[in-house]
Amino acid sequence: MKNTIKITVMLFFLSSTSIYSQDTNQFFTKANTFFNTYVANGKVAYKDIKASPALLDELVTDIKSIQVTKSKATEYQAFWINAYNISVIKNVVNNYPLKSPLDKAGFFDKIKHNVAGKELTLNDMEHKMLRSVFPKEPRFHFVLVCAGLGCPPIINEAYMPSLLEDQLQIQTQIAINNPSFIMVHKNKVKLSQIFEWYKGDFTQDGKSLIDFVNLYREEKIDTKAKVSYYPYDWTLNKQ
Repeated sequence: MKNTIKITVMLFFLSSTSIYSQDTNQFFTKANTFFNTYVANGKVAYKDIKASPALLDELVTDIKSIQVTKSKATEYQAFWINAYNISVIKNVVNNYPLKSPLDKAGFFDKIKHNVAGKELTLNDMEHKMLRSVFPKEPRFHFVLVCAGLGCPPIINEAYMPSLLEDQLQIQTQIAINNPSFIMVHKNKVKLSQIFEWYKGDFTQDGKSLIDFVNLYREEKIDTKAKVSYYPYDWTLNKQ
């Protein structure tokens, strides 16, 4: 009798694991199709999504029930990055046309999304589900896209567990080598306000902001350069 119970429990666990894996794989594949279809050159075709919302609505439904564990770090991170970006797009589409995400009150801190069985704001997803869980990963700031032109550009593919390290690295390099994102003039450098708002994320282990930036810069910045911040552009990143 005991052996029968053990076998039944084991079969249930294996079946649940298989379904779980299938669900996450299907989500990443579907998300990849969505971003391929509606994102180009760092901008989103919100008008087209508004006209044909079926795929977005499927993804919004999918992320309600998917469960990921912190022990599988790349899968967990990839899921929450995609879930955040999809939820941002859903917020925009629900309120489109908009000139800026800030035109909708509570866009980041009041509107709730059901993700992984939790009712979360966009800020909750960023701060509670990613930054606080993986505090040593500042590259999140270059892949979580807030729908504003001041943000690092959204890519036309999903973040995938098997590719995540390369994707994080590439997107960080693209942003930091973009002269519109990091503005250097002689011994002065203007940084995005992302570096001001989240300075602690970039200055861990005794690094300065310029030390962090230089990790990804092809043309290094003088460590004695005077740092300032330029205003964030909240204009909608629409095609």
